[in-house]
Amino acid sequence: MVTSPSFRRGSRELSRSDIDRLVDQNGRLRIEVARLEGELSRARAEVEAKGLEVERLKSENASLRAKLEAARREGKRQSAPFSRDRRTPENQRKRPGRKPGEAYGKKGRRLPLDPEEIDEDFRVPLPEVCPACGEDLGDVEPEKLLEQFQEELVTAVVHRRYLIAAGHCPVCDASIRGRHPNQTSDAVGAAGVMLGSTAVSLAAWLHYGCGLSAAKVSRLYGLLGLGVTPGGITLALERLAEDASGTYDALKTALGVSPVVTADETGWRVDAERGWLWVFVGDRVTVYDIAVGEGSRSYMVAEDVLGADYSGILVRDGWGSYRCFKKATHQTCLAHLLRRTNELIADSVAGQARIPHAVRRLLKDALALRARRDCAQIGGAELEAEIAKLEARADKLIASRPTHEPNRLLVDHLARERQALFTFLRVPGVPATNHQAERGIRPQVCIRKNWGGNRTDRGAYAAKIIGSVIRTAVQQGLDPTDVLVEIHTSDGTRSGLDIPTGPDP
Repeated sequence: MVTSPSFRRGSRELSRSDIDRLVDQNGRLRIEVARLEGELSRARAEVEAKGLEVERLKSENASLRAKLEAARREGKRQSAPFSRDRRTPENQRKRPGRKPGEAYGKKGRRLPLDPEEIDEDFRVPLPEVCPACGEDLGDVEPEKLLEQFQEELVTAVVHRRYLIAAGHCPVCDASIRGRHPNQTSDAVGAAGVMLGSTAVSLAAWLHYGCGLSAAKVSRLYGLLGLGVTPGGITLALERLAEDASGTYDALKTALGVSPVVTADETGWRVDAERGWLWVFVGDRVTVYDIAVGEGSRSYMVAEDVLGADYSGILVRDGWGSYRCFKKATHQTCLAHLLRRTNELIADSVAGQARIPHAVRRLLKDALALRARRDCAQIGGAELEAEIAKLEARADKLIASRPTHEPNRLLVDHLARERQALFTFLRVPGVPATNHQAERGIRPQVCIRKNWGGNRTDRGAYAAKIIGSVIRTAVQQGLDPTDVLVEIHTSDGTRSGLDIPTGPDP
């Protein structure tokens, strides 16, 4: 009799049927393992694809955020007049000027001239032919005389020649010569033909104060009868800047002793190279500086203008270079922080707006407290107690640890600016924003929109000096052309500006 083979497994013998069953089970398990391995490979491939998709979306998100931030900066950037209106359809724009109604106010008009002010009288007779019917009027006498007044601008080019007495001192034999108050230079010979001080000063005001290019100033002068090339205008302005360099240094000195200085900066270009235009507004003085290349937006530029030992109150935005003035008391611009919180609130989802809302309430409450102080509704110990409450709220916000990245960056910025948040509450007269600097920089921004910066370093040098003199004159309520004439005719020894030499007693 034939018996089926058997195997011993432990203390038990396995029959052929058991072996066949195990082999079949093993085959099924191998198939299942292969299937699971295939699913695992597909799952890994899907995970890898999802990872790549996540990275792509992160990159796209970062790119879109950068574009959004750039668009916001563009929207906040000071631009040429009416550029915002161009984004609004014409049929949706509001009519410019005052609107009719009770709030219109008093209507203005030019008043008739006083008889003593009249320089020319013109008698206008009746026409020879009736304009209505064409009939010859003959000897028709006028029934009455009607008055009309006109104020006209009449320009004239004056050609001057100076016959300058020259000689030698009988004692030391030194060469001596006379000088007329209207002369702007001692040059004679080939260099002795030049523009007068009024022509140069008016060109400086038109170029640096009104934004006209040198070519347009040249064309305007040509229409008035004074022939001068754009290059001649440019060289004359550079010579004026050399005369005004001493005044510029005096303005920087006055800025260094101003109790409060407001600062800002914006982009500028010199010969297509990117740089920065800085503005510092102090006690009755304004100083511009133009820096190009590496370090043009660094502390070194601000230090050169203000001085490393500036110990007054510096009102500025959140740019880190300003914090390097260790001896100064700082006030950060609350308007910049409020705009940032508003943007975060607009972009937030669900609970992401909690932090920016809290910061916004803090800053609004600080401004409301200032209004109460200025109206004499609060002061002394009560005011100090309210400031302490605001500081405690700020410290609580800084101690928070938000997980949303934009909120984390906002809290970190708040921590860096902690000591500069409420200076305006403790020192009356200190502004809560750098608005004065933004107003000071706007004329130069409009100029940048017109002719784009400077072509040479000498042009940038002239722009910062003459621009500072013009803006300071406007700040002091003076005529910029009169100031520049005095500088030009005195070789910079006089300016006519009221330049402070120290804080008011």
